[in-house]
Amino acid sequence: MINVLKPGLLSSIQDLGRTGYQKYGVISSGSMDPFSHRMANLLAGNDENDPVLEITMMGPVLTFEEDILISICGGDLSPSINGQPVRTWRSLFVKKGSELKFGRCRKGCRAYLAAAGGFAVPEVMNSKSTYLRAGIGGYKGRALKSGDLLETGKPSLQSLNITEYLSKQILNRPFVENDWGIASELIPDTAAEIRITRGRQFDLFSEESQVQLFKHAFEVTSQSDRMGYRLNGPSLSLSEHAEQISEAVNFGSIQVPPDGNPIVLLADRQTTGGYPKIGQVAAVDLPLLAQAKPGDSLSFAEISNEEAQQLLINREIKLKELKQGIFLKTRGGN
Repeated sequence: MINVLKPGLLSSIQDLGRTGYQKYGVISSGSMDPFSHRMANLLAGNDENDPVLEITMMGPVLTFEEDILISICGGDLSPSINGQPVRTWRSLFVKKGSELKFGRCRKGCRAYLAAAGGFAVPEVMNSKSTYLRAGIGGYKGRALKSGDLLETGKPSLQSLNITEYLSKQILNRPFVENDWGIASELIPDTAAEIRITRGRQFDLFSEESQVQLFKHAFEVTSQSDRMGYRLNGPSLSLSEHAEQISEAVNFGSIQVPPDGNPIVLLADRQTTGGYPKIGQVAAVDLPLLAQAKPGDSLSFAEISNEEAQQLLINREIKLKELKQGIFLKTRGGN
């Protein structure tokens, strides 16, 4: 059991999304940074899709009512346990009664807390993700509040193996970190350009707008949320007015409304959109996108659909190798 003393700015339970229901007008939701979500679960011995706590910019204060295995991945929000800094991207065994607190947002803006066994919340339409606007899924369909009590599920054998290994080292300390973590070269660099492919209506935009998209940076405005990032920068426009038929949109679709300021659609995006799409963020770079916060600048670099697919395949191969490595490293508590 985890007790929420302070909820933070926006903390909600998310899995990898609610699939198969967009045709009924139900949005996907799910984690903004699926890579960090998956890594946090692997380090806690969970299935990759198990629900985690997504923490945005200003994190919560939590106390643990029992010994627990956790991991924290994603943005660096200065986590500490009983006042002692803890490192991210590794397994942590925490003693009963310890307090986890998040501080200054040093890098990125979203962190993911996984607990062994995942969070025990009901499934709604085959997902445990919180759909905040509709008030369904997650913990009572909403963001966390002070006084909430989060239950965890039954730990897997791998979680128990990691726990056994770390519990032998904890002695009188409130927590102990694993002596290994995710290699730095596998962790997305938040300073990198975001790679995109051309959108379905790219050719309808003026030549100047096509050049501006890749030549200049765009600022993430304060009107941004989990539904989409509203960007401020060079105004983008069509070469001539054209009526658009609403069509399906994806995580990372870059739409341009009549005011010329692009909107990058995110996890809580609508199911369809009628604005012309000038670009589509490559799936491999969605984690970079998710870690941008208001005031940050985004720069785009064009790649082909084939390059985007190959980049994703290469990352998935590395993740498969990493998953196997974690299994071998933690098998039998060794």
